[in-house]
Amino acid sequence: MFRTALRNVLAHKARLLMTVLAVMLGVAFVSGTLVFTNTISDAYQKSSAKGFDQVDVAVRPDYQDSEGDTVGKRAELTQALLDKAARVPGAASATGVVGGFTAVAGKDGKLVGGDWQSAGGNYWGTEDARYPLVSGSAPHGPDEVLIDSATAKRAGYRVGDTVRLSVDGPVLTPVVSGIFTTDDGNVAAGGSLTLFDTPTAQALFGKKGTYDEIDVRAAAGTSQTALKAALDKALPAKLVETTTGEQLADEQAEAISASMSGLKQTLLVFAGIALFVGTFIIANTFTMLVAQRTRELALLRAVGASRRQVTRSVLIEAFAVGTVAGVTGLAAGIGIGAGLRSLLGSFGASVPDGPLVISPGTVATALAVGILITMLAAWLPGRRAAKIPPVAAMSSVHAKATTKSLVLRNTLGSLLTAAGVAVVLAGTRMDADTGQGAMGIGAVLLIIGVFVLTPLLSRPLIAAAAPVLRAFGVSGKLARQNSVRNPRRTAATASALMIGLTLITGMTVMAGSLQTSIDKMASSAIRADYVVSMANRGPLSPDVEEKAAAVDGVTASSPLRNGESRIDGRTEFLTGVDGSAIGELTDLKVTDGSFTVGGTRVVVDEDRAKDFGWKAGSRFTAHFEDGASRRLTVAGVYEGNEMLNGIILDNEVLTPHLSDPADMQVMVKTAGGASDGAKDRLEKALGSNPAIKVQDKQDISHEIGKMFTQVLNMVYGLLGMAVIVAVLGVVNTLAMSVFERAQEIGMLRAIGLDRRAVKRMVRLESLVISLFGGVLGIGLGVFFGWAAGELLGTKMATYELVLPWGRMAVFLLLAGTVGVLAALWPARRAARLNMLAAIKAE
Repeated sequence: MFRTALRNVLAHKARLLMTVLAVMLGVAFVSGTLVFTNTISDAYQKSSAKGFDQVDVAVRPDYQDSEGDTVGKRAELTQALLDKAARVPGAASATGVVGGFTAVAGKDGKLVGGDWQSAGGNYWGTEDARYPLVSGSAPHGPDEVLIDSATAKRAGYRVGDTVRLSVDGPVLTPVVSGIFTTDDGNVAAGGSLTLFDTPTAQALFGKKGTYDEIDVRAAAGTSQTALKAALDKALPAKLVETTTGEQLADEQAEAISASMSGLKQTLLVFAGIALFVGTFIIANTFTMLVAQRTRELALLRAVGASRRQVTRSVLIEAFAVGTVAGVTGLAAGIGIGAGLRSLLGSFGASVPDGPLVISPGTVATALAVGILITMLAAWLPGRRAAKIPPVAAMSSVHAKATTKSLVLRNTLGSLLTAAGVAVVLAGTRMDADTGQGAMGIGAVLLIIGVFVLTPLLSRPLIAAAAPVLRAFGVSGKLARQNSVRNPRRTAATASALMIGLTLITGMTVMAGSLQTSIDKMASSAIRADYVVSMANRGPLSPDVEEKAAAVDGVTASSPLRNGESRIDGRTEFLTGVDGSAIGELTDLKVTDGSFTVGGTRVVVDEDRAKDFGWKAGSRFTAHFEDGASRRLTVAGVYEGNEMLNGIILDNEVLTPHLSDPADMQVMVKTAGGASDGAKDRLEKALGSNPAIKVQDKQDISHEIGKMFTQVLNMVYGLLGMAVIVAVLGVVNTLAMSVFERAQEIGMLRAIGLDRRAVKRMVRLESLVISLFGGVLGIGLGVFFGWAAGELLGTKMATYELVLPWGRMAVFLLLAGTVGVLAALWPARRAARLNMLAAIKAE
């Protein structure tokens, strides 16, 4: 039986090629994902580990937990504390570290590096071992700066050039005194790093006389653990915490692995989808192969082979196919991993140098996935074939499914579909956090239920295409009959395409609805013409609002200033505004009281009101970070959103209690509304600062929506793999169907059907099956998109369902195109059959 199984594999090489390709694509996706994420993670981990070479123990300020109504604070690392750390036995030196966001403008005036990866820091002394100089010298005073070599290369800066940069205030124009190299992972990812001398950095980052961290080097012969113990003994335990360089490297490695795990899981989900689709194709292929060899298998049973041996022979074939697919898929996956890494570079994201990582786990996973998926898909057809009595198989009594089996299948499918719909609908009634799991389970049940019901659904849906097919004469009639002749085969073929289009349509519906909701949110919540913010969403200097308010044509402006407080023993962040102007700049829906901010009157969002049991007229005590407290009155309750929420009060009340006032945003309204001229005047008034963004409502909406668009484009690309697998399934099914119907096609040719009509028949059959899968996929996708939107609506009040009719028409056209393309080779093969040889075929 083993030799027979191997001979069958070799005898049907062409038939099994498509199956190998389907499995190979899924395996390639899985192994490529593992190679890519492991390679990137390893490169970043090694790069970040180098950054801790100069750190044996890091001393950081400890956060002092608040008790009762006291606001918690971080301890300060002073110069005295640094000097004390440097004198600890076993310490060779101590370096104070200061840093923060620093935007560098290129020679074209635009921001260099990513919004979040643009950082600044301090260069310690005249020779800082952390940052080896490539050229130039250490910076001295506020008029000199160092820039990293990658940024210098990208922006074209050299030693002696003047560079425009900003932290959170006016634009600075220091001279580049030197260029340095760094192992900083953010720089490797395309960001920038600028260094000032320590006093300048402390002044710029608001840390005069203090540090963010103190890095201590151990003397020769002193271990990191021993130095940490000495520092713990010498330094005040309630003010600082110490961590060894090895621990820092391990923490960084864990953080990198955690950040990469999200990407890895996302890619593996889509790889799983491709494999899931491939499973249908494999099962369909083996079902047809076994059906074509029914008499052969019956003869084996007649000469003494047991049911188990027949099933085992089919599984051996599947094992051979899976092994080949696993090996070739692994090889292709290695290429995909290398290609994805290169693709990052083409998008402007640089990655630290490092080898391609092909772990034993990746190899084992690729082979296991290829072999197990193939054998699992082949098990049911093999078991079904083994159960057919030899005499029945030889006389083809088994050919048609019994009424009992069809009733059982339709009953099971109806129950699964109903359960799936019920669970999804139940999920829409839950909140966003708890409803996700229920909706995921319901979606899986519904997809499986529809797949099981697809043979039943195929007859009425394909019959609906009969009027169109009649226009093609005999070819159209035969195509329709062939499509419904074997409902199970049609179902398996259409389901592969259905799953891909379900996901694509669902994501498109959600993305379009989200974009509309974001536009609605921006236009309904904000009356201001412009919102000014930092490029990294960090704090703005208070003088930004003063400069914006002084611009010609500005009629109203207000900063949004954050402050921490304790209310009823709980930490709450307050938003300070200009109470006299905020009403002109916002348009938030008030559900209780009035939107009045001034003096001790505040407004709160519905979530805070519910948590604290407040309503219009309620009074509460807010304890500020300076220890003072104030009795405040709730003037109104409003519907919060992602752009504005929380407790809003007047800056005249909040600002006196802040040690370092800073604004998160500044809202601005102009006399003539938003215009290029008004925006240009604002940007110039702020010094054409690369760190500051001036955005109108459309800019804000576009920026938020851009993230969803990028995700959607990535999803389209990833789901393209599932569609490719589905195309292979259609090709595979049609090719094997043509082989199976060789005698029938020969008879049609003999009674006058020409080659062109045969081609048309096969193409129309493929088109009908593909459109059938497309209609099911788009229908399910719209349902899932609606359900997911209902869940999002609990978090986003402005969410509304928008159906992208144009894109759905494109998706249906795509399904039809898939059918036409998939039929090219099978149709050509059918037309070229020798009619006499075909008539004599068994």
